[in-house]
Amino acid sequence: MLLLVTSHLNDEDLQKVAEDLTGYIKVVVDIERRVLSAGGTRHAEGEELLLAHGSTQEYLWGGGLDLETGGVDFDAITNIRPRHDNPSREVLSRETRRIMEEIIRLLLR
Repeated sequence: MLLLVTSHLNDEDLQKVAEDLTGYIKVVVDIERRVLSAGGTRHAEGEELLLAHGSTQEYLWGGGLDLETGGVDFDAITNIRPRHDNPSREVLSRETRRIMEEIIRLLLR
């Protein structure tokens, strides 16, 4: 299940978005609008959903949340953006990572 998340997700919906990857939730975070997509099996699906709802590509960054450990990661093939000084799947900017984690924890925990 893929959801657009604009406010804190309730426990029932959190479990639904975690079903796609058995306890791991792929997320794409719009660091400008402070919303995210959660769920699905590919970050590209989350990007499409956010773009369809008014987000701009340059503010979208992918990662994930492991519900068992509570760990957040910042790894997605869609993060490879040489124009934004991010030639890696991993989000390299500490500030972008900080904002992403803040939004993920606010909306999904």
